[in-house]
Amino acid sequence: MNPQPPAAAPDFDLRAYLLGSWTVERTLLDRSTGTRGSFTGVVRFTKTPDGGLRFREEGTVAWASVPGGPAGTPFAGPASREYLLRPAGAPDTMDMFFPDGRPFHRMGFGPQSGRDQHWCDPDNYRVQYTWTGPDEFRYEWDVTGPAKDQLLTSVLHRTTDAA
Repeated sequence: MNPQPPAAAPDFDLRAYLLGSWTVERTLLDRSTGTRGSFTGVVRFTKTPDGGLRFREEGTVAWASVPGGPAGTPFAGPASREYLLRPAGAPDTMDMFFPDGRPFHRMGFGPQSGRDQHWCDPDNYRVQYTWTGPDEFRYEWDVTGPAKDQLLTSVLHRTTDAA
């Protein structure tokens, strides 16, 4: 795998880069109420038979106040999610899907592939991926619409745990 930033490495292998275990720290901001939260956990990217990756995230989410709930009611509890990533025709990008096969968005770190969006009626989810080094990357979801107004910023660090 080429450890250079994707913009400087046209042969960047996103699948090889992601494979393994990562810690994740996420800040959560509900802009409509000013409520802040966090997610701390582990993301594991494991191989799938079709040449893709399974993305499994597990951890703890905490909100200073439950979004949409009574003010001052804190919440903390377990949270998880799972996606499937499949080759997108170039080694530096992968298409992400929900577990049931519905398309979600494209993931990459290049100038064009580092940004994408997903319409989830009635809101628009815009994502930006940023490669920050061989053992760290980040992504930010900017969610806007009549139902949600959120900013979710995630930083992932590679671990030495087995995938």
